[in-house]
Amino acid sequence: MAAPIPDSFRRAVTGRAPDAPGDPDGDTWLDRLPRLVDDHLDRWALTVDGAPWHGENALVLPVRRGREQAVLKLTWPHTEARHEHLALRLWDGDGAVRLLAADPAAYALLLERLDGDRDLTALPFLDACEVIGGLFGRLDRPATPQLDTLQGRAVRWRDQLAEPTPLVPRRFTEQALAALPDLLADAPAPRLVHEDLHDLNVLAPLDPARGDWLAIDPKPVAGEWAYAVAPVVWNRPDELARASNLRAHVQLRAAVVGETAGLDPDRVRAWTFVRLVLNAVQTTGGSERAEEFRSRVIALAKAFAD
Repeated sequence: MAAPIPDSFRRAVTGRAPDAPGDPDGDTWLDRLPRLVDDHLDRWALTVDGAPWHGENALVLPVRRGREQAVLKLTWPHTEARHEHLALRLWDGDGAVRLLAADPAAYALLLERLDGDRDLTALPFLDACEVIGGLFGRLDRPATPQLDTLQGRAVRWRDQLAEPTPLVPRRFTEQALAALPDLLADAPAPRLVHEDLHDLNVLAPLDPARGDWLAIDPKPVAGEWAYAVAPVVWNRPDELARASNLRAHVQLRAAVVGETAGLDPDRVRAWTFVRLVLNAVQTTGGSERAEEFRSRVIALAKAFAD
């Protein structure tokens, strides 16, 4: 084994069920991970160049290929990551981390190395919102047929919103369910959208010639950019907790992103509300972390409810 797997990453993945038929469960994938690392170090002639880090779903190893600094990213196979390589190829380093090589079947990517210690939380939240709105414009591309569509996902969303639950106010699920048909009927032509673009998924490049900030970890979907504002609203929870007027605070976040990106404010508001309610409905389990997140998004949904 060329690099250790952090215990914290093992704990995050252990016990997971397969995300889709044919995908490995978390334990099976962790058993395979040492070989996956070694195989891709050999395949791309890489040497490990530092301690690994990770998120919820991916192990990231700093590596070198000759003199080139890079990172090897190995992701637990799940639906949201299936087309990450495709989005990165389409962006070709314009506003996003540059893809150097990919093995999509293994969910393995070789990426340019960015400054992992500098994300958008280093900026005041309004400045960060302007950066993210600007990235919406840089990343905007026509959608490709491989991507999941908002239209396709809406079938599942309708079922989830229609299922009674005591955990989410009924008036919120009913309002979200009523809003979906109009949002989809009036939608613009689908674009390639990064649906999880927020402060922690924007890093500074090591090379100043690459600009100030680049998007990472794309979760691509064919839809509209108004749908993508919501993660900016529910992230940076410490600042949410400090806000003296939560409603004004989060509406300002959404407004700055939307105005910078040139989006319809009514569609930003409607999609943000729908995504907040969907997150509340989809959050499962009774862990303290799950309960905290569900409570947060329900509180935020109140700021966007009619």
